[in-house]
Amino acid sequence: MTPAHKAPRRGARAFAATWWGQAWIDALETSTLDSARLSRGRTYARKGMVHPVTCLPGVLKAEVEGSTPWPYDAAVHVPVLTDAQWDTLLDAVAARAGHTAALLDGEMPEDLVADAASAGVPLLPRPHELDPECSCPDWGYPCKHAAAVCYATATHIDEDPFLLFTLRGRDRDSVLAALRARRRAASTAEAPSPEDTGTPAPYGVPARDAFTAWDGTFTPPSQEAPGSPDTAASPHTDGPEHSPDPQPAPLTAEPPRTGPVTLPDLTALMRDTAQRARGLADGHALTLHLDAADDAVRIAAAGASEKWFHRLVTSTGSDAAGFARLVRAARHGGVPGVTTARTPLTPDPAALAAARTVLAESDEPVPVRTWRNRLTLDAEGIQLRHGPDGRWHPYARETLAGHTDWWPCAPAHSDPLAALTSARTATGR
Repeated sequence: MTPAHKAPRRGARAFAATWWGQAWIDALETSTLDSARLSRGRTYARKGMVHPVTCLPGVLKAEVEGSTPWPYDAAVHVPVLTDAQWDTLLDAVAARAGHTAALLDGEMPEDLVADAASAGVPLLPRPHELDPECSCPDWGYPCKHAAAVCYATATHIDEDPFLLFTLRGRDRDSVLAALRARRRAASTAEAPSPEDTGTPAPYGVPARDAFTAWDGTFTPPSQEAPGSPDTAASPHTDGPEHSPDPQPAPLTAEPPRTGPVTLPDLTALMRDTAQRARGLADGHALTLHLDAADDAVRIAAAGASEKWFHRLVTSTGSDAAGFARLVRAARHGGVPGVTTARTPLTPDPAALAAARTVLAESDEPVPVRTWRNRLTLDAEGIQLRHGPDGRWHPYARETLAGHTDWWPCAPAHSDPLAALTSARTATGR
């Protein structure tokens, strides 16, 4: 385990007391040659101008005070790890019992990070992976506000190295649960079989084995009362009817009253599972690899109740406004819409140039400001974002609860002019 060293009072190292916290600072300072903006960012962080920092999978965000009466919204995006990379990282953590103990003690083992990096899994961010964003007019990369968020975050990373795991896509509880599952699997593999010990085999069949043995047919449960003699198929049909939208069979028993899940909750989950399975069968596989946070957005976008909406917000650690923005993005643009709302992408330059040409040559050409995948019409309060699906996702500047931000406002289009027309129609501009 690596001991934490006290940081000096001034300079970049004033924000990092440990080697992993300093590695975070090094990644920030190596990502840019603009030392002046970094110096201003250190000053802002040191003066306490950074409001509480929110750490979510793939992004840090906070409000930062500046030269205006209202704070700016600053964020720093970090790529999340793939499932394969997570498996490699978790295997590296589980390989030594001391690694988990060190993490729980608030320390990051240096050999753990080195082993993961040698396997191609960067737990600590590399310089080119820090992607800043800010609502201020400064186009620095990063601007002083985003730099201030990074410096302020170093102290939190010192105190809780699990924040690095959260940034990479999985929070503390998810990581610990995965490590416990690995330990159980290892102990089960080492334990003697029931035949060797004389104990009876467990009741039932593992789900994986049942799925493997499934012949592709399905017989729905009988709607008759238990013990009814008439359980055969109707003589007028050759098999079960298939409705356009799969509906789960009604539940016949209440769940345990000691748990937080009610019968309507289970029914809603069954309906969602059936609809998702139908979509997968039709070839819509984008939702197959969603993490817990994005799947919560998908469930809310499908029409979750107000109670479920608030539970999904709480369970994902999101703020209500940010979660609502992603839900609206999902309704207008599906999974690509959520990605477009969450991350400023780097589009194909040819697609961006073609879109600018189309807008410039329209019947009513308007000034357009360009940044990354975003075309902003400041005079109209409209923005078009180019998504990973190759479509243009319309946004409008809206003020909710006294806070102004960009919100998805209409369905995405492959034609930027059609997307602009949709945005104007939706906003009445």
